[in-house]
Amino acid sequence: MARIGNPLRSILAPLALAASCLLLLVATGSSGMSAAPSLLPEGAIHPTARQQLLAPQIANILEQNHYSRRPIDKEFSAQAFDHYLNALDGQRSYFMAADVAAMQKWRSAFDDMIHTGQLDPAFLIFARLQQRNRERIEYAISLLSTEPNWKLEESYAFDRDKAPWPRDAAELNDLWRQRVKSDALSLMLTGKTWPEAADTLRKRYQRVLQRVGQVSADDVFESLMNSYAAVYDPHSNYFAPRNAEEYRIQMSLSYEGIGASLQQVDDYVTISSLIDGGPAATAGALKPNDRIMAVGQGHDGSLNDVVGWRLDDVVQLIRGKAETQVRLQILPAGAAPGTNLRVIELTRGKVTLKNLAAKRELRQIRLGDRTLRVGVITVPGFYEDNDARSAGDPNYRTTARDVRRLIGELQADGPIDALVLDLRADGGGFLPEAQALTGLFIDHGPVAQLKYTDGHIEVLEDPEPGVAYGGPLAVLVDRTSASASEIFAAAMQDYHRGVVLGQTTFGKGTVQNLIPLDRWSRQSADGQLTITIGKFYRVTGESTQLRGVEPDIELPARVSLQDVGEGALESPLPWDRIAPVPFAAEAPLAGTVQTLSKIESAHSASDADYQWLVGALGALQQSRKDHALSLNLQERQHERNIQEQQSLVRENARRIADGLPALKALSDAQTDDQPDVVLAEAARIAAQLAVGGPSPAPPTTAGVRSSAQ
Repeated sequence: MARIGNPLRSILAPLALAASCLLLLVATGSSGMSAAPSLLPEGAIHPTARQQLLAPQIANILEQNHYSRRPIDKEFSAQAFDHYLNALDGQRSYFMAADVAAMQKWRSAFDDMIHTGQLDPAFLIFARLQQRNRERIEYAISLLSTEPNWKLEESYAFDRDKAPWPRDAAELNDLWRQRVKSDALSLMLTGKTWPEAADTLRKRYQRVLQRVGQVSADDVFESLMNSYAAVYDPHSNYFAPRNAEEYRIQMSLSYEGIGASLQQVDDYVTISSLIDGGPAATAGALKPNDRIMAVGQGHDGSLNDVVGWRLDDVVQLIRGKAETQVRLQILPAGAAPGTNLRVIELTRGKVTLKNLAAKRELRQIRLGDRTLRVGVITVPGFYEDNDARSAGDPNYRTTARDVRRLIGELQADGPIDALVLDLRADGGGFLPEAQALTGLFIDHGPVAQLKYTDGHIEVLEDPEPGVAYGGPLAVLVDRTSASASEIFAAAMQDYHRGVVLGQTTFGKGTVQNLIPLDRWSRQSADGQLTITIGKFYRVTGESTQLRGVEPDIELPARVSLQDVGEGALESPLPWDRIAPVPFAAEAPLAGTVQTLSKIESAHSASDADYQWLVGALGALQQSRKDHALSLNLQERQHERNIQEQQSLVRENARRIADGLPALKALSDAQTDDQPDVVLAEAARIAAQLAVGGPSPAPPTTAGVRSSAQ
């Protein structure tokens, strides 16, 4: 099934030290590999035989099916090589210049490497990364034996993606000395002493060192294949088997397991939360912060100790087919290691990720002497439970079905005066869901156009008869609204069906197909390839690629237009346009938008919450200009005090205006005390759209109530 994807995909992260730290699969025949001696040193990770066979298949699919039809040749090889180095050490903190110079002999070999499956050069480069990684972490740990000189006037340049590679070990050592000092200083600014900060960092670095040795061939292969895919465009990528499964879960909102969210805490895989309605929550035997010591299969399978294991390895043991049993040996939260161990047995079941599904909220907006009911539906993604659909479940979940149901629930107690669809941070999903959601708000007509690799253009029509809601509509977007979100927002704008509010969207105007690489293979779990096979266009013929969808009325946001978006990624496809298609738009909203914009501007100038947000975003924008941090403790403390005092002044100005008591310190603030100013403004604009013009009296915040549903 075609999808239009989430642009914020994560490439396999290098072994870096964190602060917290349906296309036909064409047979390729023989890979052409010859028996050659391995280039890899003893103990290094080697590519598997299956990966050596899979690489040429992936090359063949990319060359024949990507929208650009670009061959993997010598020019391509150099670009793939650069992408690979950036994926491994994008901050230039592990490799030295001599390392990179020695690797240059492979720069022109990446084309032959993927075509033949002889992957040793790439795995050799990774072996050097592992070596350097161990050296760096061990050096970082050694620095913790001596307290730094906090009075030195020096700074740490933390943004090094464009910095040259360190010349030698001495320069690399100094870089890491600054890095460790910066990590320690950040902890001391929270009130820790040097011994406490050093102990915290020692444990942190030792965990990183442990995980250096837990990297698998799948991890390396995924990073390598993504380096090839990234040359084509930012949204073509390869998912290793486990990540392919995680992707499927995100798109379907369901999986089979026990319904517990897990996290790595020190050496333990720990329960972070339980999913409502899942087997674990229903059984009541697990609690947050419980630690999993061992996992066994079935009623009497042996318990396998999992202390120190990678998180995803433990997840694979716990997940399984519904109605099967899994046994967990648990160390309760707060208990000392080795005490109070207990074994619980759970029956796996289907788990629905309700927190990732669309949800509703009703807001009461006071405009003059009127109180209006404004519904808000948040759409975090364009999903479809394909497994349930394939199984014949008539009630399988999709974004459009959920939104239709939520509209009905909002209107159950009486009609709503206006509706806001909140698509902020919605990175996309399945293409048919973008069509279906659009169809809930227009009677009939084209939704978008899709141009394929061969130049064929398909007009995507509204698949939903009639409308689910025909009243005043506002669509709220931000810079991270992409793909399916952009199709929907553009259609609402082009049809004059609603006003688009917020920021210019991401600018991802490409469509991907998912290709399971084991579909025609005897081997299971080869992962999947996501490949760009087309570009979509508005009914007006204009592409959203790079340019995104511009809002009718701009609202502030925390996301930087310069740092986030299609244009900030490497190798994006260009913007263009094709011929428009006939469609029947409603009456133009131009005059209405101008009126709404004036009202919004007047309101925001006097609204304390709005001004609080503008001030906070101004401070955030200023901090983004800094690419280095002072390593002088007194200077950093002074900077922090000034920032906290400014934040406290802004916070108290807002609180006093809202009738709340002032705070003595920022630490007294509660996260849920801070309003979603942008959503409140969007709801107000939607309410104003419903009344058809200025209210009898100036808009006021008095009497505003909201109730989450």
